[in-house]
Amino acid sequence: MIDQNSNITAENISDEILKQVKHYPVEPMYVISHEGNYCYYEIFLDDIPVFKNFDNMVPEGFDINKVIFKSGKHTLKYKLYPFGNQNKYKQNYPTLTDETSLNLKLGSYDLKNDETSDKTLMEYSLPTIKNEVTKGYVKQKFVGAGKTFYEGSIDINVTVPYQTQSPFEDAQDLRKMDEKVLEAKLLKKYKEISSIYGNGDQDNIARLEYNALKHLYVSNYDNKETITKNISTLFKDIYKNPTFKMQPIEKYKLEFFANGKLVALMMDTTDNNLRGNTALWAKVNYDGGTRGIFLNRYFYIPQGKTEFMAY
Repeated sequence: MIDQNSNITAENISDEILKQVKHYPVEPMYVISHEGNYCYYEIFLDDIPVFKNFDNMVPEGFDINKVIFKSGKHTLKYKLYPFGNQNKYKQNYPTLTDETSLNLKLGSYDLKNDETSDKTLMEYSLPTIKNEVTKGYVKQKFVGAGKTFYEGSIDINVTVPYQTQSPFEDAQDLRKMDEKVLEAKLLKKYKEISSIYGNGDQDNIARLEYNALKHLYVSNYDNKETITKNISTLFKDIYKNPTFKMQPIEKYKLEFFANGKLVALMMDTTDNNLRGNTALWAKVNYDGGTRGIFLNRYFYIPQGKTEFMAY
């Protein structure tokens, strides 16, 4: 039994979420456009994962409303990784290069008014230094060239009409716990949750996913048709699919998010199809083929409590 959102079931989750969704005269959506070269990267907002690129087969932009809980200043962070061995090109990039680049642009648009122009609010490029290649010829060089990892951050400001409190806003700082004790406790929770998904316990799955799904639809100002259709697809076509099979929890590493308030067991792998996901995942034959379903739940412990809650 999952000890959170006890009133939520697979039957009522759509209706309960819909009760929380409100509409406004202006409904801003915030989007990050990105362009990177000679690197893979992950993007975080307020230290919460929001986007990853480990294969360069990704959309040119992604919205960040799903991790915006209120107006104000937020921190956009990026982590860069080398390309590694590019077999199809017969090239190896063990480190970030002089030419490594990442350009980010924050834009916004109003869902309520198609006639308003999109706005560009911020543009950012990686820091570079001057590098004299030959006498008289100077070229810009990425400051992190030669490293196997590089990260940086930018502050951004956003204004949204909704204001919600994240369930983990006042959670404990899990970085203060003994790491081995924390990892063992979290692994036990992962096994419990893996069993819930594997056994098709739809009501407990709904309780686990309610918080994240609620904020997703609240922050996207979604309507009843969208919410009902998406949740029906998730629960009936995927979780109830007879081919849905949880995968072993293995090859993982403990990672903290949200400045220590969230924790997860992340896949410890160089497989670009799996990197950047938690160790809680399944395979299912859906929409024309077998595909991975990544159940990227993150965990927190409320103040005064001892047990994990899922987000």
